[in-house]
Amino acid sequence: MSAPTPSNPPRIAIIGGGPGGLTTLLTLAKRGIAATLYERDASRTARSHLGGILDLDWETGQRALRENGLEDEFRKHSHPEAEETRICGKDGVPVFHDDPPPSSDDDGDLQHRRPEIDRRVLISILHEAVPQDSIKWGHALTSIRPLDGGQHELTFASGLVTIADVVVGADGAHSRIRPLLSSATPIYHGVNGAEISLAPSVSALPENRDIVEGVGKGTCMLAQDEKIIAFQRNGDGRIRAYVWHRAPLEWALPHDPRKAKEVLLGIFANWAPWVRKFIDQADESAIYPRPLFHLVVGHGWAHKDGVTIIGDAAHLMSPFAGAGANLAMRDGLDLGLVLAEAVSKGLTREEREAAVAAWEAEMFERVGREAAITAKNLEAFMSPDAPHAAVKAMEEAMAGN
Repeated sequence: MSAPTPSNPPRIAIIGGGPGGLTTLLTLAKRGIAATLYERDASRTARSHLGGILDLDWETGQRALRENGLEDEFRKHSHPEAEETRICGKDGVPVFHDDPPPSSDDDGDLQHRRPEIDRRVLISILHEAVPQDSIKWGHALTSIRPLDGGQHELTFASGLVTIADVVVGADGAHSRIRPLLSSATPIYHGVNGAEISLAPSVSALPENRDIVEGVGKGTCMLAQDEKIIAFQRNGDGRIRAYVWHRAPLEWALPHDPRKAKEVLLGIFANWAPWVRKFIDQADESAIYPRPLFHLVVGHGWAHKDGVTIIGDAAHLMSPFAGAGANLAMRDGLDLGLVLAEAVSKGLTREEREAAVAAWEAEMFERVGREAAITAKNLEAFMSPDAPHAAVKAMEEAMAGN
């Protein structure tokens, strides 16, 4: 069997265009390795209205950008002031407040910070940095079939059928690639809720100053009575909130937005006035269901030739450690480097697969620790002892860093 070389490279297919998939594509492209990313959305603007802020860590999300020449772009678009974190009870009064002072370094010290960046801005930066013809929009994967020699046949709703030597599943919580590797399926946390938000024009109104002051510059999390409201300030002035409570998976808000807000006001009936005001004035065109799922802590699989998964497809977890995007980007970087080295060195398929298997083993160990912390944090915020249990979890996490 001939070894893949730069003139005879493996056909690499990336399924899913979130932070993990785009980072994989970027890492390969920057090293001269061709790959094709298949995304189900019709265009890059299809979900530009979604997503809060992400705090990128030096060794994960920031590293993925830094090693692909995008550190300056990150500095340009990130918001160090949004690192501010508040934890409150239902009265909206902080019982924990962390507001790191501005860096004294003229260039800004990123190594010891986790500056926030809007998810939509991060995705835009990644899109601008990859070859535009390497992304196939409107390609929802409908099936994948193993072939001989580690190859896989991919069929898309668009009608395209293609064969790949390497398939990277970056296709999220309900991955179509994962069943090739694992029988694991997303587990419901028993926590359900919704995403709501204030439009920039509404949050800027003078009469809403109490909301702005209550939220602060970054993230403000209110937790009590086994309920949570987590606020985030987007760079464009929109304020997002994720509201959660213990409820069955079948729980859902009414489709009528006014009635949906009435339900939420009932759930948070005796919470701070500015919180209830936020719910009452929430954008009625931007109410989205947000049940919480996870994969079993310690999820892994026996390596199979020609296919692997990254990000939520591999290690879905709740957002209660700020780890999801960071881990997905670290996956994309590390896997991209492994594949790029395999191609540039002309490794055989067997050698390439051994390298991918070694990366998977390292990823299982690294991600397992984060998954355990995230699960613990969610239970602390949903605890009957919150907000104080949440503060204890936050302080322990900060001491661990």
